[in-house]
Amino acid sequence: MDLTQGTLEEKTGRAKKMMLWFGIISLIMSFAGWTSAFVVSSSRPDWLKDFRLPNAFIVSTLIIIVSSIAFVLAKKALKAGHRKQTAIWLLITLVLGVAFVIGQFVGFGQIIDAGYNFTGPTSNVTMSYIYLIALVHILHVIVGLVCLLVVIYNHFKQKYTASNMLGLELAATFWHFIDILWVYLFLFLYFVR
Repeated sequence: MDLTQGTLEEKTGRAKKMMLWFGIISLIMSFAGWTSAFVVSSSRPDWLKDFRLPNAFIVSTLIIIVSSIAFVLAKKALKAGHRKQTAIWLLITLVLGVAFVIGQFVGFGQIIDAGYNFTGPTSNVTMSYIYLIALVHILHVIVGLVCLLVVIYNHFKQKYTASNMLGLELAATFWHFIDILWVYLFLFLYFVR
């Protein structure tokens, strides 16, 4: 398909999708670098081999997976023309996204309660990596929440229809990406010692 063909609206939509994918690819490369550094650093003599991720991280992982399902249901409802259901699913996605962030901070509290801090005498390189990776991911979830708020606002302004849902699709793609990214990071941090 020739990317220069189509209406201005179609070309703009394709350009926005392409820019989102460039951003996603750059984020993948960043997190690949951090997880690679984690693996390389795991050979250090001061590396914690017996550390377990806090239970709050397990719960927040389940929450973000359910939030992604809710976003899929919002998109399906909009395609079917069910505006009220779309709004409900979008709001559920938002609430679950906020719950995910809260769960992450509860997890940080559990790490601190176990005696590990990000910096200072009770910190170590293992915990510093876990804090860094989780905090950077949380920042991206917050960006996703802002996008979701814009989508909710636009939905209530009736800017989306079954045939015009570009903003919702872009936000959904990013949301699903940060969901999949966290599942990968969680499994990586859980299994890689």
